[in-house]
Amino acid sequence: MPRLGTFDVWRDAARALAGADVASDAIAWRMEGDTVGLFEGDAHALPPITAPLNVPRAFPTLAKQVITARNGAAPHLLYDLLLRLRDAPKLLNNRADPMVQQASEIAKNIRRDMHKMKAFVRFREVTQAGANRRQFLSWFEPDHRIEELIAPFFTRRFGDMDWVIVTPEVTTRFEGGALSHEAVRSDRLELSDDTEELWRTYYANIFNPARLKIKAMQSEMPKKYWKNLPEAALIPDMIATAEARAQQMQDSAPSLAPARADRILARLPDRTPTDAGPLAGLSACTRCPLGTMATQGVPGEGPQDARLMIVGEQPGDQEDLQGRPFVGPAGQLFDRVADEAGLDRQAAYVTNAVKHFKFLPRGKRRIHQTPTASEVDHCRWWLEREVTHVQPVLMVALGATAARALTGDGRDITRRRGRVEAGLNGLPVLITLHPAAILRAPDPATRAARQAELRADLARAVVMLDAASGVRDVIDTSQTTH
Repeated sequence: MPRLGTFDVWRDAARALAGADVASDAIAWRMEGDTVGLFEGDAHALPPITAPLNVPRAFPTLAKQVITARNGAAPHLLYDLLLRLRDAPKLLNNRADPMVQQASEIAKNIRRDMHKMKAFVRFREVTQAGANRRQFLSWFEPDHRIEELIAPFFTRRFGDMDWVIVTPEVTTRFEGGALSHEAVRSDRLELSDDTEELWRTYYANIFNPARLKIKAMQSEMPKKYWKNLPEAALIPDMIATAEARAQQMQDSAPSLAPARADRILARLPDRTPTDAGPLAGLSACTRCPLGTMATQGVPGEGPQDARLMIVGEQPGDQEDLQGRPFVGPAGQLFDRVADEAGLDRQAAYVTNAVKHFKFLPRGKRRIHQTPTASEVDHCRWWLEREVTHVQPVLMVALGATAARALTGDGRDITRRRGRVEAGLNGLPVLITLHPAAILRAPDPATRAARQAELRADLARAVVMLDAASGVRDVIDTSQTTH
């Protein structure tokens, strides 16, 4: 069998031999260049294919992997499986069968070799003057004959450049978008470029001696690959000094807050008035973990005898930094819509169901995260103190989180929007959209429609307050019990 195209040659030969019922022990499979055995005869012409040979779909995939093994018994094993599959098409499903088990183990080793090649091929740039595509060269020594099998991965991964991967037996080229293989023996290439020293410096600085696990490292990066990796020369010394470096890291650990903490604190307003109101002690709240993440607790704001209480979800990034509710993009949109609806924002008490900002750090940004039901329930204690202190006539729940905090149910906000429901404390709650839902709308038409719905709901709140004595009479009693 040839070094390249091995599977195709084996497949055609095996199909013809199996069709002629040639026994496995009557066949000697050899790779080109192999020494002929003492008792092996001359090669004979293959018998003609007389009938199609049907095999399970999984067999060709398995055979393409197994045939690349350097184990000389692999072609014999595949042929024996082929003969048996004619009478037992479901044989490959029997993992307890010795032949199936052996073939599966060989295929597993092949896939592991392919994984290592993906991980440890290191390209060096060799672009020639005047070339219209960047050119790269690499050397790798696989355990098995996987060059043809792995080449499609590299063409997909590095399709925008020309490259050559040289192994001891095959040179694979990808030039101008065309892939080719050449079966030619090569000695190990000595490759280096200007970026290797930079890479070694980077590798040495990201190495964490406190997390060193030598066996795990050698399992993922076996020593046989080290000779082709520029950073490998650093590994023995890093292992030898790991304990001392870990101790040095502990000894030099900072004991003071970083400088950026002072810059954040300097921007914060004086929170002394907060501790004198209904949310006294909010800044030191430990009822849930959110207090440890946020810059500060954000209390409600507005007249202490307001007839209307607006309840949102939680502070956003700007609210967290300024210590005031409804000052970020969603709050600014709410102010505009409230003004259009004739609602006096300054006459309402505005607050949030959750008092601390929940976020996910991503670079320099803090990405908003929706509070969990548990976090809403833990924070309801603060909201109830505000309701008791202000004693509003009507409350407006902006979105699902506020609806859950006020009514016990945060589901189906779109369906419930515009309804007036009984809150957990008996006060009427008008359900509507959160302004953030408008900002997240996928298109201008949807954004305009949602904004019109919020405007209509706030206008209804104004009408209800004008007839304050009848506010409780408009509670929708058809809402299911919480």
